[in-house]
Amino acid sequence: MEKDVGEKVIKPPIKRVTSEKIFKPSKAFLHKNLLQPVVLAFTIWLIVVICFVGGSFIGAAVEPEEIPSAIQHINAWIVPVNFWTIVVNLIWLIPVLIYTPFYFKSLEYSVKAETGETMPEIYVKRGIVTITRKHVPFRTITNISSRAGVFDRLFNIGSVHIETAGYSGSHQKGPEVKLEGIVFYEEVRDFILNELRKFKAPYVTGTEVVPRIEEPVPRTEGLDDEILITLREIRDILRNQKTRK
Repeated sequence: MEKDVGEKVIKPPIKRVTSEKIFKPSKAFLHKNLLQPVVLAFTIWLIVVICFVGGSFIGAAVEPEEIPSAIQHINAWIVPVNFWTIVVNLIWLIPVLIYTPFYFKSLEYSVKAETGETMPEIYVKRGIVTITRKHVPFRTITNISSRAGVFDRLFNIGSVHIETAGYSGSHQKGPEVKLEGIVFYEEVRDFILNELRKFKAPYVTGTEVVPRIEEPVPRTEGLDDEILITLREIRDILRNQKTRK
């Protein structure tokens, strides 16, 4: 029985992670991801036009021989500047707008088991060409945060960012897992936190000081438990003496 439970915690069966308990991001997340590149393309176009107009006036003031009139220079070149800026923007914007809906459909999240009980891990699936399925056991989670940017708040959604001990200790930047585009993101964050406190006590969020808990001494071949315990006691005594000094 214990073996079956352990297998479910570490490697849940495919039926579980593909059951009705899996949830997807809100459609507002798709709309947000479609709006963002459009806004970026418009911003790039606006910056180019402003820089061109400003540069024309500066050029007319600094080098009047080459640019006698800023207005005439702008009228002569504003159409080709606009045209090529739009063309360059469309080159990257169209593929992004085509790719985004397919990527949105590939997203799957799960934090519950088939029975309705809490799943002791978080499951995330994403990707189109390369499909990634990631399982993050609760015991490895070190930090959880929720975020809602400007576009998120515009569409009334947010994300839950999850960091683990191994990932945060490496050179990787950002969270290991993100549950993005969720309307009830704060509830998901609180749900995971509450279950972590049951599963792992005390749970450390990085802001409170928790006394160190000694783990059971593993039995190693050729080395007795009593020796390890004695060495640990000596280590603690030396550490206490150093602290008093």
